[in-house]
Amino acid sequence: MSSSLGMPGTGPAETLLPAEDDVLEAFQRGADPDDIAREHPASPFAWALLADLAWANGEEVPSYAFARVGYHRGLDALRKAGWKGAGRIPYSHQGNHGFLRCLVALQRAAKAIGEEAEVERIGQFLDEADPTAKVAILNI
Repeated sequence: MSSSLGMPGTGPAETLLPAEDDVLEAFQRGADPDDIAREHPASPFAWALLADLAWANGEEVPSYAFARVGYHRGLDALRKAGWKGAGRIPYSHQGNHGFLRCLVALQRAAKAIGEEAEVERIGQFLDEADPTAKVAILNI
């Protein structure tokens, strides 16, 4: 689902991904992130959970891999929602949380493994999507 930012000609529309209520409910009741990803493999939020768990366990490469999967699942969802490769993806919309969390996790892990071009590219993507997202995510 996309919504307009305002008057025609003001730039690309915001993209709002569908809410991931089932995934959030499973997470809130303490389900294992592996099980959540198995039950919801298309969910960026599920992959973000795995990326964050791997990171917390000091597993930089697995964190990168999980975040990369979530990033691509999120791109698929964005395109399905009408995203054309540019425009705002506001963190204020709950459905966008998983994708944006994957971006932050991907940037963090890319930095840890020395993939500087990826760090820069993801930083630019985050700034375009929602410049407030990274701070909001890191303060969770």
